[in-house]
Amino acid sequence: MASKHAEPMGPEPGVERKASSVNDDATLALLGKKPVLRRRFSFFTMFGFAVCELITWETVLALFGQALANGGPSGAVYGFIISWFSTMSVYTVISELASLAPIAGGQYYWVYMLAPVKYKRITSYIVGWLTSLAWIATVATETLFAGTMIQGIMLMDNPDRDLKLWQGTLFTWAVILGCIFVNVVIPNWLPRFEIFILVFHIAGFFAILVTLLVVTPNLGTNASVWLTGSNGGGWPTQGVSYCVGFLGNVATFVGADASVHLAEEVSNAALNIPRAILGAMLVNGLVGLAMIVTILYCLGDPSKVLEPVTGFAFMDVFKNNIPNLAGATVMAAVVLCLTWACAIGITTTASRMTWSFARDRGFPFSRFLSKVYPGTAIPMNAVFVVTGLAALLTLIYVGSSVAFNDVVSLTITGFYGSYFLPSALLLYHRLKGSILPHGSEVDSASPAEVTNEVKHGHLQQETPKEPPSYEASPDQAVHTENVAVVNVRLVWGPWHVPGILGTINNIYACCYMVFVIFWSVWPPTAKVDASSMNYSVVVTGGVMILSTIWFFVRGKREYKGPLIDEEVASKMRAGSVVAVS
Repeated sequence: MASKHAEPMGPEPGVERKASSVNDDATLALLGKKPVLRRRFSFFTMFGFAVCELITWETVLALFGQALANGGPSGAVYGFIISWFSTMSVYTVISELASLAPIAGGQYYWVYMLAPVKYKRITSYIVGWLTSLAWIATVATETLFAGTMIQGIMLMDNPDRDLKLWQGTLFTWAVILGCIFVNVVIPNWLPRFEIFILVFHIAGFFAILVTLLVVTPNLGTNASVWLTGSNGGGWPTQGVSYCVGFLGNVATFVGADASVHLAEEVSNAALNIPRAILGAMLVNGLVGLAMIVTILYCLGDPSKVLEPVTGFAFMDVFKNNIPNLAGATVMAAVVLCLTWACAIGITTTASRMTWSFARDRGFPFSRFLSKVYPGTAIPMNAVFVVTGLAALLTLIYVGSSVAFNDVVSLTITGFYGSYFLPSALLLYHRLKGSILPHGSEVDSASPAEVTNEVKHGHLQQETPKEPPSYEASPDQAVHTENVAVVNVRLVWGPWHVPGILGTINNIYACCYMVFVIFWSVWPPTAKVDASSMNYSVVVTGGVMILSTIWFFVRGKREYKGPLIDEEVASKMRAGSVVAVS
């Protein structure tokens, strides 16, 4: 039997169903799914969402201390530039995949499409777990940033306060409640909310940047910013120190694939998602670079900033340089509000990823997690579970802020691991020449080109080892143990980098991801003890090992790959699923 889900939702009341919506639904049907989420986002609102999920200049302020400690000011600036352009390369590949198959599942779906037949299910399953847990960890991280920023602002105004770690967790839970409210109670406001935050994001950037440059009494010299390095971690060489500190810049751009997981809620997704991702990378890279250069010129004595009283180096910079405490507090509050707004969007993304993997039976209690309520067209159960797990993760912070850093580490190692596998598989098919040009019809390919390959654009049968358990249309699906599983042809989407340039970029992106994954497991200092150890390899490796074990214990019986929804399967049998160029 095919997968069952909630009834499809049309556009909001009073809004005509446009041709683009029909095309989006047809594209989704070719991927085996029917529309159950409302397409609330246009290109402009999705661009606002993508920009506000990165909040690069705000993240620069929150995390620049890592690059400052290992690498110094020059390492922070040049590392940011390298990270910006290299991450742009990675997200160019992610954008090509999103255009090829615009679906909320993202990485696990692409891996199933691209992997060899023998390894489709297990690799897709592991990547689905890794991506979902990385997004849940990101919800915990971003909400904790906001919660502890509240504490930091309190300390700015009253340094003698004795604030406890458990209070930071309580503030974080208040932030999480705000995220739930927007995602569950007023979800239709989210696109307009993102436009407001986009304007706030840009206005706040100029307000803080200009204020710092104008009122800072003693700006640093060019040499102090562009030519000064440091090796605060005590590494054998300055080069190693640069690489360790480089991860602070990498973290600034993590999560730009948030737009991918809203693919079923944006119009003209195959074009608008790549445009939103890369447009957001361009805008955020520019404002992030300007902010990191500015904060370094306004830094003062680095030793006084590396151990901030407030917990955040940028708050100490504000307090030290702004003559009016109220003004410094307002500037910090702007960063807090934008961080909270980012957490709202991250909650949206994490819930969509979790919901998508659950509808393909990738999780325990998948029927509960994949439920979409017709009144709101929102997977509310997934929202509650994602935020609930994030709230539980923040309890780790009560015991140790250092231990919580291991949760944070999952966001880099986990995300880049989930990006690498589909990108490497895409490179394999690219070099093999098995991806057909955009707009190719099913009849234009010879049988040899489609046999046992995962091709986009049309559902195509893959010959199973056992005979099919029931009769169905022979050229549209794989039937495994009474479940119809998607097997789609590889055809370039409307957005990709053609020819040799695309191949070179794909190769560079894969090499860069290996570099990031390698350095992401290094500790911040050469002298390592239990408290300073980087446990990201344990956390990420643990997720992969446990998901593999669970796959053979139970998941193998339930997860067959991306399923074909019952309604789509019936149309396939009737021959009414067609490609839309």
